[in-house]
Amino acid sequence: MEKRAEKNIKKIVLIGAESTGKTELAEFLAKKFNTVFVPEYAREYIEKLGRKYTYEDVEYIAAKQIELEEQYLEKAQNVLFYDTYLIITKIWFKLVFHKVPHWLERQIRKCNIDLFLLCNNELPWIPDLVRENGGEMRDRLFNMYKEELTNYDLNYQIVQGKDEERFNSALYSVENFLNQK
Repeated sequence: MEKRAEKNIKKIVLIGAESTGKTELAEFLAKKFNTVFVPEYAREYIEKLGRKYTYEDVEYIAAKQIELEEQYLEKAQNVLFYDTYLIITKIWFKLVFHKVPHWLERQIRKCNIDLFLLCNNELPWIPDLVRENGGEMRDRLFNMYKEELTNYDLNYQIVQGKDEERFNSALYSVENFLNQK
């Protein structure tokens, strides 16, 4: 396996509340840059669970998400996009279980993500079987993610707009970032 430094892969994460277009943006950007994106494992896992998830389930999801990163890193071409990140999982732990595994905090602290695209909440929330946080909670989550990115001193840009404007906002942020390097 080639090491990241040898391939010089830039890592860019889509982060934001539920129903803010992260998956669509990850797919769009991966296609634009002829690469792959790390899918969100939580949705797949929870949809198949058949019961209420537990603290241990969320720990398993986080560990699996880290595994997926390594798998997709090998397939990436110049840039790797992520449909989620451990900061979202950390907030999930805090909100639902009121505690965060120490290993997850350590994993985030050694973060080597180059850019986060924080999706605002302009898109309507669309309920489904695994979404839990509509309404005002979306604004609270946006602010919590922004605070985490700031506290960890991580590089981020806010993605705004609807429809084509949103795609262009994300694309502009990525192109601008890549052209600076």
